[in-house]
Order: sequence, then structure tokens, then C-alpha cells
Amino acid sequence: MDAGRARFERLLPELRERVGSAAFLALDLEFTGLYSDFPPNNKPSLFDSAVERYLKARQSVRRFTVAQLGLAIFSKENSNKYVVHSYNFFLFPSTLGVEDVEFTLSASGIRFLSHYGFDYNKFLKDGIPYMNEAQEEIFSKHLLAGSWKASSALDRDVLKKAIDEVTHWIAEAEEEETMILQDLSGYQVFEVQLVLRRALQNVWTEPLGDEKVMVKKVSPQNRQLLESSPYDCCQKERILLFARGFTNLFQTIVEAKKPVVGHNMLMDLMHLHDKFYKPLPESYEEFKRNVHNLFPVLIDTKVVTKSLWKTYSFPRVSNLMEVYAVLCRSGQNSKDPTCPVIALASDCARYAEKESPHEAGYDAFLCGSVLLKSAHLLLCKSTVDAVEADSSFSQYLTVLAECLNRVNFIRGGVSSINFSGEDAPCQHPPLLVVRVQGWPGVNEKQIYQEFKALCSFDVRRLSANQFILLSNKFKQVRLVLQDYKHHPHLRVCVYRHWRHSPGVNCLLQVSGIVALWSLLAFVLGRAPCCSL
Repeated sequence: MDAGRARFERLLPELRERVGSAAFLALDLEFTGLYSDFPPNNKPSLFDSAVERYLKARQSVRRFTVAQLGLAIFSKENSNKYVVHSYNFFLFPSTLGVEDVEFTLSASGIRFLSHYGFDYNKFLKDGIPYMNEAQEEIFSKHLLAGSWKASSALDRDVLKKAIDEVTHWIAEAEEEETMILQDLSGYQVFEVQLVLRRALQNVWTEPLGDEKVMVKKVSPQNRQLLESSPYDCCQKERILLFARGFTNLFQTIVEAKKPVVGHNMLMDLMHLHDKFYKPLPESYEEFKRNVHNLFPVLIDTKVVTKSLWKTYSFPRVSNLMEVYAVLCRSGQNSKDPTCPVIALASDCARYAEKESPHEAGYDAFLCGSVLLKSAHLLLCKSTVDAVEADSSFSQYLTVLAECLNRVNFIRGGVSSINFSGEDAPCQHPPLLVVRVQGWPGVNEKQIYQEFKALCSFDVRRLSANQFILLSNKFKQVRLVLQDYKHHPHLRVCVYRHWRHSPGVNCLLQVSGIVALWSLLAFVLGRAPCCSL
């Protein structure tokens, strides 16, 4: 089900109820870009530690924004049946108030989402607002102080036109007469009312639907009575509720403390923290603590399926839709009556009829489905007796214990980030050292291009004529060592810290110099004695 700004407010009570009664929630986010090239050398690398990767990703998260968020709510109906309500929320940063938000669009990101049918009109025109705690604090301060101004040129033009119309009309109008302002959208309905009420003490305003505002000429006494009404749509609490937008649902998810499922979800979690909670901290450990407090039970299906591949001889696929297809075929072939039944609710049944890859609501549905199917297979493997037809979700969590709160770390110094403990180190093949001869001025990019056709390595300069190569595949290391044995310009060998480290070499050189001077001093100091 697609939900934009106009629909979200009506859906919110229903969403809160469903989140509260869910067995678990699955999330997927689509962004305006993934990794920023600014500052230079900000791209992910196999050499990255968890802290280095976090700081790189933090730069990207601050530049890009969330265009779409998918939420799949999995509720256990009876026995082994789960009913899924899956939602596509189009999001757009709040422009209500005094703080304008800047974000970047990646050309490759736009093309990627456009290829899969992403509707940018819904994102730009009907995106649900949101704000984090820091933005909300600034907004509330200005709202309470009455220091209100429109943040965009478009809104300022709309407000000027509305004020001109009302000013000309009110001069001739009688008390209780009304006029209608039309063609307003979203925030403008609130902004027009707030500005008019502040500027003119003898008017009252009320919204009419989504795009109109009624203006009435009233007496000062009647104005005071209307201002004290509990049904006034411009009460500061209601304006704040509207401006917070999707953040209201995010807070509901946080308070519900349900298990949250995603796929390769590190960037998702970073954007959730930054856009709806607080700006990302500089400290990696603080980020981990914050996320664990927000979501005490995290499940990354990438980590789960890695565990599953060790137990079952399924085809090794990593794409979420391919994983889902493999698990569906496995369930059909085994005809296991205890396997969980996943039924889509009627309002999102199109996902059962048509694949919609990289649509956030569909991918969230796939995440949750992959989790249930994987957990059931792992439970079957770990149980000596037959698995019960109505296996509880808590049984699935028990069998997934080693995967809980571990989020996959793509190509780096750790295999996964553990949000409730120490990160798991990654077992990489040995580093290789390339010594260059007869190739003056060579740089990292040229070394990368040299090996690119044969295999994939990340390259880092070690010294003027030496480079380190790092791969995540042992086969590629063996291949390079074999093929470059007799290369005329490149000498490739396994990196040895005592032999190749510039620090160790420097220490050895200094030690050698000190030893030489000591020897000379000793010899010269004994020379006069020998002559006697």
C-alpha cells in the first residue's frame, strides 16, 4: 500500500495498533544516494575498520536523504499463519518552520530507482514530513515564540497572495462573513492560518479539506472564545504532530520494542538514527549504544542466510529476491506442513501477483518472509523431534540467537557489527605486496587497473615503489602470486610485517645506525690502549 502525506495522517491510528500487536517488523529504505565521493577517499574499502567505515558512511548519510521507507508488519493470526500488512511511505524532509533542509541527489541513484519505477512526483509533492529531535527542538522553540516564517520562496509567494486577498476583502466585509482561500497544499494550510491569525486580530480561520482555508471576520470577543476551543486545528500540539509526520510512527516502533528485520541494514539503521532520532554522533560506540537502545532485537537476513548456507546446500545467492526465490522453491519441494504460511493482506495483495524489486514495501515483505523461512529451516535442523505446526516466534528467535543484533558488514575489517557486544573480526586472505620496478610515477589507480582484469583487489600505497593489495577471496591471491612470478616490472609476494612495514624498516635502520656508531665508538675508544 502506498502512503504519502495526504493519506498518512488518516492511517496513523491504524498503523499504531498494528505495530503494537505485531510479531515482528521488517524495514527497507531507499535513498537519494548511497556513498558520497565527498570528501575524497570516502568510498568503502576492504582496509576499513568498523570505525573507519562508520565515519565514511556518516558523511554520506548526512548528504543524502530517505526517499521511501517500506514497513512490513507481520502478525501471527493462528497456528503457523502470518498475515502481512506492507506499506510504502514516500518521505520528504519537513519544510514547515524556519530551518531549511539540504540534501544531495546521486545521478546513479536516481537512474537506479527510476529503472525500477520509483515515482519521484510522489516523493517531491506528497512526501511525508519528518524531523529528528534536534530539528524538533528548534521548530518547537520558534512555534512557541511565534517567530514564524516560511522557509521556501514558493511558500512566501503563496502567503503574500493570501494576505493581499484577505486584507482587501476584510476592509469591506461584515462580521461573520467568510471567504475561501484555495489551491493550498500541505504545510501551506497551516502556514496561511498562522500568519493571518498573527497579523489580523479580527479574523478566524479553519481548514476545509486538504487544499482550502475558510477565513471569517469575527469580533475580538468571539476570537478569544475560538482560540480557547479544544477543537482548534492550529493548536501548537497539532501543528507539531503534523510537522513530525513519519517521526510519530518511528516513535511508535521504538516504543513497541518489536524485533526489527532488514537486509544488509547498516545504512538503513544509520539513516533511521539520523533522520528520525538524533544526528549521527562522531563516536562509533555511541552510535551502537543508541541503536541498541532504540531496537533491542535486530535481525539482518544477510547474516541469517550466511548461517543457513553453512547448514543447507542451497545455491549461494546474495540478492534479496534471489534468496527469497531459493527458499520458496525449497519449501515447495519439501512440502513441509509445519512451514510458516505467509499471507498478504488484501490492501497489498499486488505483491503476491507481481514482483516489485527495490520498492521499499515489497523488499520489506521479502525481508520478513526470508526470515521466517530461514528460521524454520534452522529450527528443523536443530530439533531432533518433529517441529510443531504452530512453532512460536520466540522459538525462531532462540534458534537465531547467534544472529541477533549482528548486522552484515560489507567488504571490511569485520564480518558483522554486533550492536550488543564486540564486533566479529573478518578472516581475509593474506595481504600482498607489489614492488614496482621501471615504472616511474605509478599510482594506486594504475596498480588497480593492472590487476582489475584478473581479479578484484583494494590497493593502498606502502612506499614510493610499493603497494599493498587486499582481496576477500583466497583464490584470487593464489592466482596473482602464480601469474606474476616472472613479471618484468612487478614483484608480488605475501606481506610480512617485519619485512615490509615502513615503521619496522625505519626502526631497523635507526637501530643499525646506532649499533654502527656504538661499534665505532668502541673501536676508537680502544685504539690508544692498543698502541701502548
